[in-house]
Amino acid sequence: MESGKTRSAELHRFPLIRAFQKFVRLEASGGILLLVFTVIALIWANSAFRDSYDALWHALITVDLGVVEVSNTLLHWINDGLMAIFFFVVGLEIKREVLTGELASPKKAALPIAAALGGMIVPALIYFSLNAGGEAVRGWGIPMATDIAFALGVVTLLGPRVPFALKVFLTALAIIDDLGAVLVIAFFYTAELSWNALGMAVLLLATLIVINRLGVRKTLVYVLLGVLLWLAFLKSGVHATIAGVVLALTIPSNKKIDAERFAHYGRKLIKVFADDIEEGRTELTQKQRDAVHTLEEISEKIQSPLERLEHTLHPWVAFFIMPVFALANAGVAMSSEMLSAAFTSSVTWGILLGLLFGKQIGVFLFSWLAVRFGVAAMPSHVSWWSLYGVAWLTGIGFTMSLFIGSLAFADPVTLDSAKIGILSASILAGLGGWVFLSIKKTAPDTRVKAHG
Repeated sequence: MESGKTRSAELHRFPLIRAFQKFVRLEASGGILLLVFTVIALIWANSAFRDSYDALWHALITVDLGVVEVSNTLLHWINDGLMAIFFFVVGLEIKREVLTGELASPKKAALPIAAALGGMIVPALIYFSLNAGGEAVRGWGIPMATDIAFALGVVTLLGPRVPFALKVFLTALAIIDDLGAVLVIAFFYTAELSWNALGMAVLLLATLIVINRLGVRKTLVYVLLGVLLWLAFLKSGVHATIAGVVLALTIPSNKKIDAERFAHYGRKLIKVFADDIEEGRTELTQKQRDAVHTLEEISEKIQSPLERLEHTLHPWVAFFIMPVFALANAGVAMSSEMLSAAFTSSVTWGILLGLLFGKQIGVFLFSWLAVRFGVAAMPSHVSWWSLYGVAWLTGIGFTMSLFIGSLAFADPVTLDSAKIGILSASILAGLGGWVFLSIKKTAPDTRVKAHG
């Protein structure tokens, strides 16, 4: 039988798999940092310095660009500004997955799509059933979300006990889940529209599409137009973070040269560089400088603007934007009166039950049905037991759930109840997933055969 080390060595031969493994490790590190900042926020909000916590995030910051002036609290700048960059990276990930990743073919995409749909529909129905008929019903989108950083963090800490194919499945599911959250925010958490600003946003979007079609690849052009697009969305009433996703979809994804040509030219240039090395010489010759310059040019051509932006921004999102968001949004003053009010609130229970049970039931049930009726196939080396463990992990809502909660509820008391539900469910879902995935199931494979 092939050893684990041999399989690992084989996997490292494939660039796409290496890139995915790097992505998972980055998400795991980001998840740990996210947890640390969440704990800091909770300690700060419940310490003798809690007034400084509220004062900091509600400090007013005004930016005057001459043509337009934007004045908002620091909390709003984080939630509307920094999170727009987070959503931009989400949009890049969605586009990449659809073009070349796990969502590129219907056969590969069927299972994570089915799982994600179940993981959105069932939690929303649970929340709705407990809050129908009141103002709190606006929170139905909160338990639909999965936090990919925390979920992949738990999976990565479990190491080889989680099959590689299951990590890919979880990532694809979370990306589809993010897309669902984006659509929910765009259509159901939009304020009163300003048609003039919305018209400007449409005009800017059309411009971005045109320059994409004309072959413009300079990322600075897209960034400058993207800032204007963000301002237009900010003033339109549609949540400004949607601008990030829309902008991402216009970023060019094509490469100027293929891998074979890059390798051919790269070898020639390295040979030119090596042939011109002079012993004892510290400065580069003209031939060497030309070779380096040409190598830089073809290195840029082998990467699409989409790949370059995702590679550049992902560490900023994982290690700065998401931790800052957690620090600003996770702080809840947990007095006995507040906790008592929260755990007698249908908002708290709707979110807690939706994330903790709705997610696992929806993800597992829809996956089982998709395989049962031949719509999808189970990934290799993945059992129903381990898939159920991952279904638990999808109940870690956190980042996106907190974000949707901030859009759904203006009342601080209701928002605090929502945060308690999110934090409680995320902790329990993470622990539950850890337990299920830690247990090695020795029973025979119980995969369901396709119908017929």
